[in-house]
Amino acid sequence: MGNGATLRERIAERRAGTGDPRALVGELRRAPLLVPLDGGGLWTAHFGGIRWICAFTGENSLARFANRHGPGDREWEFAELLGARLLDEIVPAMAEPAGIAVDVADEDASMLFPPVVGIVPEAVAVDAATAGPDEGGARPVATGDPRTEGGAH
Repeated sequence: MGNGATLRERIAERRAGTGDPRALVGELRRAPLLVPLDGGGLWTAHFGGIRWICAFTGENSLARFANRHGPGDREWEFAELLGARLLDEIVPAMAEPAGIAVDVADEDASMLFPPVVGIVPEAVAVDAATAGPDEGGARPVATGDPRTEGGAH
C-alpha cells in the first residue's frame, strides 16, 4: 500500500514538469486518503461541470482545508479510503462526471485528477469516445480553483 507522503512526492514531480503521469495515478490508487464527511456524504465541490471529491494526503492537509471552511473549533469527521476505491467505486456511483481533488488547501501542492481515460474507469470518463489507447494520465485542470467553490454534497 502506498502512503500520502509518496503521493505528495509524485504530485511535486508532476507540478515541476517531471515524473511519470502513470506512476502518479498508480500512487493515487495505492494511497490512503482522508475524505471529509458532511451531512452523511463525502465533501465535494462543483467546478467546471465536474464534481470534485476533496481528498487529503494527511491530517495536516485536511486541517488546513478545515480551517478555511469553518470555525477552528468545529470537529471534522472523515473517512480514510484508498484512492483505488474512490476511482473504481465512488466516482462511477456518482450521477455526474466526477474527479478527485487532492490537497486543495495546499496551493503549491494540490493536484486535480479529472474524470478522463487513464484515471477513472472508461465507462465514466468524459473523454472515453475521443481518447486513444495511449492517452490518459493525470492532467492538471487549468480552469479555475475548486478551493473557492462548492461545499458538502
